[in-house]
Amino acid sequence: MKADIHPQYNTIVFNDLASGEKFLTRSTAKSNKTIEWEDGNTYPVIDVEISAASHPFYTGKQRIMDSAGRVERFNARFKGFGGKK
Repeated sequence: MKADIHPQYNTIVFNDLASGEKFLTRSTAKSNKTIEWEDGNTYPVIDVEISAASHPFYTGKQRIMDSAGRVERFNARFKGFGGKK
């Protein structure tokens, strides 16, 4: 490997904002925020909106995102579409 062309590979914490789960792993990502981990050491932390701990595909829990009645409006609009004439 060539010297000085690869990013630093350091230990970092990923914080899932949806579930509150935290993962200690290694990454090339950088952050100015830090957090004290269970082992007493301080690590950089990156907040993520969703991870395997909160994604419906991995958890098996489906969320209903239709809060404005979009499905009902769609069904009402296209209820006769594709029917036999």
